[in-house]
Amino acid sequence: MDTWEALTAEVIGCCACPRLVAWREQVARDKRRAYRDWNYWGRPVPSFGDRAGRLLIVGLAPGAHGANRTGRMFTGDSSGDTLYAALCRAGFANQPTSQHRDDGLMLTDAFVTAVARCAPPGNRPTAEELNTCRTYLAREWALMPQIRIVLALGQIAFDGCQRLLREMGYEDLPRLQFGHGLHYSLPSSSPSESRHLIASYHPSRQNTQTGRLTPAMLDQVFALVRSFLD
Repeated sequence: MDTWEALTAEVIGCCACPRLVAWREQVARDKRRAYRDWNYWGRPVPSFGDRAGRLLIVGLAPGAHGANRTGRMFTGDSSGDTLYAALCRAGFANQPTSQHRDDGLMLTDAFVTAVARCAPPGNRPTAEELNTCRTYLAREWALMPQIRIVLALGQIAFDGCQRLLREMGYEDLPRLQFGHGLHYSLPSSSPSESRHLIASYHPSRQNTQTGRLTPAMLDQVFALVRSFLD
């Protein structure tokens, strides 16, 4: 039987993709000047949050100087600042900031993961790398039968979630369109076990600085999530 302990250990020790191994380790050696005193994590980043949560948040990949530095999903960069502030406003997080692994952040009813566990060059994992890493996401899904909402942050995460859903039993799922705030109900034999896939723009610096994604837009997405959970 699979366990969280076994899964987490496999994720952290994974060396399946040579390009990603080389890049994450190079970044950890060279560092960014602002973080020269940090001991970079430099490994695949495990998921974070409430393992009993009903909300599964799926991002793209660790940031080179964010999660690849701190060792926690969406921690140490502007994407995490935006995401966790929104989670706090929605009642899923106990604080709006996420700076390092021991900063006291806790999630309630929400679990944060990604379609790729290593920081990729140019923030772009290849299709082969995504296929390799999706095994970990599938195992998390199997360990969390209580999931009711899958929130995909960005097009790549959204496409990865669609592939995972088909592999996990939703074979007849049509190709779904990505767009901020779009919601899809997944087939279910029981209303009490209904599941939903929701799309959001990724809270990247590029999206937030250009106004493509605003705090209000992200709040609207989490209000939709709450409407299903509550």
